[in-house]
Amino acid sequence: MSPEELLTLLVGTPSVSGEEGPLADVVQDVLASKGFEVHRQGHNLWFAFGKKGGSRLLLNSHLDTVPPCAGWEGDPFTPVWHGARLQGLGANDAKGCVAAILLAAFELSKQVLEGEVVVALSAEEETGGQGIATILDQLGPLDGAVVGEPTGLRVCAAQRGLLVLKCTARGQSGHVAHAQMLGVENAIHKAARDISKVAAMDFPTHALLGSQKAQVTQIQGGLQRNQVPDACEFFIDLRTGPDQDHDALAAAFQRQLESEVTIHSKRYLPKGTDPSHPIVRAALQAAGKAGPVGSGTTSDWAFLGDIPSVKVGPGDTFRSHRPNEYLTLPELEAGAASYVTLTHAFFKMQVANAMGDD
Repeated sequence: MSPEELLTLLVGTPSVSGEEGPLADVVQDVLASKGFEVHRQGHNLWFAFGKKGGSRLLLNSHLDTVPPCAGWEGDPFTPVWHGARLQGLGANDAKGCVAAILLAAFELSKQVLEGEVVVALSAEEETGGQGIATILDQLGPLDGAVVGEPTGLRVCAAQRGLLVLKCTARGQSGHVAHAQMLGVENAIHKAARDISKVAAMDFPTHALLGSQKAQVTQIQGGLQRNQVPDACEFFIDLRTGPDQDHDALAAAFQRQLESEVTIHSKRYLPKGTDPSHPIVRAALQAAGKAGPVGSGTTSDWAFLGDIPSVKVGPGDTFRSHRPNEYLTLPELEAGAASYVTLTHAFFKMQVANAMGDD
């Protein structure tokens, strides 16, 4: 199967999050025809090959896509080649990475390896559902991981996490005409003071991720126009860095705000890998890059625990979740070649480390 045929097959099989079954079936059949022993749980697939007993490297990307948005030219579920560019839902995010990983696996399985490759193609990455976190314990110990996302083959050694806080300002209800005389507290006014504080907050700058600001994304309060509101609720979205602890951040917000602060979501943890680690060095060598970068978007890396990881893959993150997304054939071929080179470089560095030669 050529790279063009594989990418067309993947993009032409719809797989919106939670509905990846047909694509998982297709990929499982392709892998079985290549002689791989494929394991499956739900819509997650994984298989391993190479030298047992050595270092183990995970190559991971996701099968699912977001639903199509407005503005597509033609049917988003029908892949269309425009010269060397394939347009279709998921071509960039992240079926191009899936195709590149599969092409790399086909090539690597024919070669002599100094370690074992584990390929995991996960479901529901876009929704944080029944994906990589549900199968990680079945993959066995891992010495490094590559998360396939469209980065233009830039090597991301840090990734922001996501902390969502629910804040509730409390006041006292009363008739607006008597509010000043009664001295009742307006919950919306209290929330407004806190929102101004949030907007003014500064957080430490990260070397790869840069600076960040907390954003208030939703607000709701008040029952009717002539009644002083006794409650106002708002949500804070903070994209966190690897040096920030979500629980400690929530406690810091509570100390500074008048409103009650509770954690709405903290499961997307920030991640960072030491640039001197073999997985980063191998990825940089394979991609021909001078140094790593940071990524502001989340991915399945958030659920990989302490496994040293990088996020890297063909495509462009700014094409994701937009109409008419696409991937070019040269990008796909470069991605597959980079994954092959990365794998060999990582195993070589791991062997050198074990021998004390690095």
